[in-house]
Amino acid sequence: MSTSPTTTRQRILRAASELLDQGGREAVSTRAVSAAAGVQAPTLYRLFGDKNGLLDAVVGAAFGEYLAGKRALVSTGDPVEDLRRGWDLHVAFGLDRPQVYVLMYDLLYGGDPAGTAATAAREAAAQLHRIVARIADAGRLRMSVRRAAQLVHGTSSGLVLSLIATPPAERDIEILTVARESVLATITTPGEGGVGEPGDDVSARAVALRAALQRRPAGVLTDAEHGLLAEWLDRLGDARS
Repeated sequence: MSTSPTTTRQRILRAASELLDQGGREAVSTRAVSAAAGVQAPTLYRLFGDKNGLLDAVVGAAFGEYLAGKRALVSTGDPVEDLRRGWDLHVAFGLDRPQVYVLMYDLLYGGDPAGTAATAAREAAAQLHRIVARIADAGRLRMSVRRAAQLVHGTSSGLVLSLIATPPAERDIEILTVARESVLATITTPGEGGVGEPGDDVSARAVALRAALQRRPAGVLTDAEHGLLAEWLDRLGDARS
């Protein structure tokens, strides 16, 4: 029985992924992947173009599995707790697949913006934006969705990359929890989960109204009016942060 192109592609991706995990980017040579997958080099080139195309596909597939795991999470009903679980899933993936994680950022800043790695990164950013927007919709976000999402992403990914670069015996894994709770306290107002500190809630109200604008009835505001109001609310939302 002949092997279908899909099966061949999956076998190549699996072989390349294992080589990447074991030896890093340099271990994923065309010759090594072809031998591990039991295919000829022309097959690899036909399916992926070149080594960079293969690496992009490997990272895209790995992050695709990670994103599927995030999508499968059932909401707790508390968007702050859902963000906390999303953070934990993110850092666990980075520490479990360090070579993939580092390569992901290498590709994002020096690869093809239309590649699978970049596509996966955009989906991850969209997922984060949606959960932060739910916190805003609940009236519990201290700053704009954009700023809060940037803070969550920058802190979590920066810590993961820092820990990956640190010898395992010297890693302070607890710093991930400390940072997570610090970020949540910074971006959210008090709620059932006890996150955040009491204080002036004008920012939270502005952010909540900004989120509600997404559901505005047609014809109430013109596009120009909506844009201006959104800009003002974003300023109010970020004023205290």
